[in-house]
Amino acid sequence: MIERSGRRLISSGSSFETAYSYSRAVVVGPHIMLSGTTGYDYVAETLANGAEEQTRQLFRNADQALAQAGATLANIVRVRIYIARSEDYEAVMAVFADVFRGVDPACTTVQAGLFDPEIRVEMDMDALLDVRA
Repeated sequence: MIERSGRRLISSGSSFETAYSYSRAVVVGPHIMLSGTTGYDYVAETLANGAEEQTRQLFRNADQALAQAGATLANIVRVRIYIARSEDYEAVMAVFADVFRGVDPACTTVQAGLFDPEIRVEMDMDALLDVRA
């Protein structure tokens, strides 16, 4: 984690973050903003197969970044979901419901062309450190 101008910058260790000069998450005061996160496993350097497993890996990636900020997925207040294929909607949302049952963050879901045709889902999220689950 890097401190810069009142911001804590959190990295997942992804080569993309270094190459393109962005952070997995940025913490400013009680606010945590997570960058677009996919189902790529940065340790194994693999992309999970299918929308359901990519969504599960995406949440593991988000949870690791949030832990570095002192938060959990229960601190999420806003989610934006980008699904590449409309037929994946139910699989993605079933995992989303499992993860966020009782948290119920604000959510927007759109179908969008993603930069890699193998990536089925991407999400960016906002969290607050002082949210009580």
